[in-house]
Amino acid sequence: MKTLSNKGLPTRVHHHQRTAIATMVSGLLVSSTAMAQTAGQVAPAQTKDPATLEEIIVTAQGRQQNILEVPYNISAVSGDTIEQSHYLDAAELMRNVPGISVVDRGARNSSVVNGIRIRGLNVDSSALGDYAVGAAATVATYVNSTPLFANFLLDDIDRVEVLRGPQGTLYGSGALGGAVRYLLRDPDLSKFSGRATASASSVDHSGSVGYSGGGMLNIPLASTLALRINGTANHYPGVTDYVQIYQLDGNGTPIAPNGILDPAAAYTSRKDADYAHQGYVRAALLWKPSDSFSANLSYTSESDHYGGRRATSLGTDGNGRPYQDAEVGSVQLEPSNRNVHLTALEANIDLGFATLTSSTSHYNHFGDIVSENTGFYAQNGWLGAFYYNYPRPMASAVRTYGDRAFIQELRLVSNTSTTIDYVVGAYYQNQHQTSSQDSYLRGFKQWWDAFAPGAASAVISDQDYLYRHSEQFKDVAGYGELTWHVSPTLSLTGGLRSFHDSSQTAVHQNTGLYSSIFASSDSNGSQGESHTLFKGNVAWTYARDQQLYATVAQGYRRGGSNGIPVTGNFQENPAWQNYRSDSDVDYEVGLKGMRDGITYNADVFYIDWRHPQLNAATTNWGFFAVQNAESASTKGLELELDGRVHKQFHYGAGATYTNARLTADAISADKAYTINTSGARLPGAPVLSFNATADYTLDLGNGKLTLRADAYHQTSTEDTLFSSQVSINAVATSAYLGQPKFAYSMPGFSIVNASTTYAQGVWDGTFWIKNVFNSPGVTGVYTPAYMGTAPAQGYYGNGSKALIALPRTVGVTLAYRF
Repeated sequence: MKTLSNKGLPTRVHHHQRTAIATMVSGLLVSSTAMAQTAGQVAPAQTKDPATLEEIIVTAQGRQQNILEVPYNISAVSGDTIEQSHYLDAAELMRNVPGISVVDRGARNSSVVNGIRIRGLNVDSSALGDYAVGAAATVATYVNSTPLFANFLLDDIDRVEVLRGPQGTLYGSGALGGAVRYLLRDPDLSKFSGRATASASSVDHSGSVGYSGGGMLNIPLASTLALRINGTANHYPGVTDYVQIYQLDGNGTPIAPNGILDPAAAYTSRKDADYAHQGYVRAALLWKPSDSFSANLSYTSESDHYGGRRATSLGTDGNGRPYQDAEVGSVQLEPSNRNVHLTALEANIDLGFATLTSSTSHYNHFGDIVSENTGFYAQNGWLGAFYYNYPRPMASAVRTYGDRAFIQELRLVSNTSTTIDYVVGAYYQNQHQTSSQDSYLRGFKQWWDAFAPGAASAVISDQDYLYRHSEQFKDVAGYGELTWHVSPTLSLTGGLRSFHDSSQTAVHQNTGLYSSIFASSDSNGSQGESHTLFKGNVAWTYARDQQLYATVAQGYRRGGSNGIPVTGNFQENPAWQNYRSDSDVDYEVGLKGMRDGITYNADVFYIDWRHPQLNAATTNWGFFAVQNAESASTKGLELELDGRVHKQFHYGAGATYTNARLTADAISADKAYTINTSGARLPGAPVLSFNATADYTLDLGNGKLTLRADAYHQTSTEDTLFSSQVSINAVATSAYLGQPKFAYSMPGFSIVNASTTYAQGVWDGTFWIKNVFNSPGVTGVYTPAYMGTAPAQGYYGNGSKALIALPRTVGVTLAYRF
């Protein structure tokens, strides 16, 4: 029996399942979402019969289990599948998991804000991504046992598990809508092995060739000690052209070719501006002195540098020229950098009756990002009203974000039992999050001093806004689940999570570049809550490998403080100061199993969401803020299939229906306006989505040839929760009167990928195509009414943009394994 993991965790396999398993031979059940897993991949020594499906082992409940035993909807994608399908990023991976939607912001923004949506549980704008938002994500992500959203490159992964619904009774960090677990491969004590890969690719709209290289080395240092090192380096040239950027002097100020008071500007362009240079490395040291004890110390790091956005501006520039595909109209480049470091130690002790696991980790994730804000100033009328139509306007928002934490978790998981199984855990997290913004109107003071020399002191500098946010968060929790196997076919599970969390927030802001209105504010806030969450589950194995289950689970997300100014020139209503926690109750009934060689999972779900947190902005001055709506719900059904027609042809398919809507009017925190009314669709949640995959393997010469294809389709989505009729959508410029700033319906789209692999001996080569039909795949929009051109105010660029999927990409990958 093949397993995908040996994490030192206990196993439990019922007698009737042992009988079924004994009849199976190797192939691989990739998951219910089923990206193709073929028998003829790299090593010709494989003699497995791919006509049957083998069980897939997961550790979602703390112990090794057949995925068909887990009594709720879980999907797992194996590391072999990720490698064979040449997934380039997490967005591509998640598109192949039913019930999951993802905002694909491109490499530049993929690590700033978590864009994963499970079962439509989201109220935030899809266009968020240039700054760290205040509210925690609805979906928790884990790197092994560490709750961390880092979006590491997909390298040397054992498997990815996607758990739908609240998970607070099984994991230390709570999860409101679900959890995604990236489980990395451990060192192997038994053999010396390695791999090396090299790829080259060409993307539509790009003028250069991208390349990527990676490798892994597994070294047994002794019979009880092994070291595993792996890494990847990507150098992609980019696809987006910034077609109208200012030429800058040595101080970063737009050049004035005819003198500073003349309105003329000098422009240039930058082809393939959104380059991505990424470097990832991981080292893990496993010590296993006995069968009852193991310790795994690992260090994971990634450093990324990006030149700009992957996007297309909407409409025209200030001279009436329409933008073409993959052209951005920002008047400045928008680079970004990020670094993440994770150190973790996991130890397992087999106590006989149970396995005790200790997980200790520390991470530091930080980055900076430059955003074009000139269109935002223009559409608010600020360039004319406050900046005297300053020529060559270039508003830069320079932002940073940081997230570091220490986490300690202890978990006790019972070993095999025919009557009682349990998971008991204790969790501690000490997290410090920071964010900042420095906004500049580049060159304004220099121009002002020449324009109004008698009032030079009226303008302090080019900087018109400074923001510093710091939050200290602590969480202490105890959690657990108890399963009673009433009979060999009936099991009852109850779980709870009892916790106390607290946060302290400090915010400092400076506003206004004129000495007469310059204002500074400092604000502090604190929150603390104690709660107990519950979960109940019943599972009935009514026939061999056929299970009916039902689950009710509570989810929770912490509240916090916004720290906005409530006094001075830029004061806001005190109602914006704090936001409360939100919670949900998830109801799920499903069928899963294997029949006639086909695995399936079908479920219906309903989620009652109370006080959903919305990342928004204050009414008067647009400061970052989180507020609560009253209520929302999401309901639907999910279907997953995986099977083989014969020994050479493997297929998988998934379909999801999601109806996610407000169930009460959503009103701004200060009661100034109605964001949207009851019944409005939640953003980023397609009503229907489909995914399918197929592969065909045949013998060719001395090797094997595998043909693969996968497809994804989603129906239309809304960009934001804001109604197109809400008053805050009004623009100050005549060009976009009647067009909403924050409402945009994005059309549905389909993405198809294909590849072919020839494997012989220790070598294999793959020719692959991503996005065969070059679909735009838009999942987020900054509208023209929000960021568009305004030539009457001197802004001839255009900061609006549609966030597009990776255009058609053709590549080849060579791999050597030993």
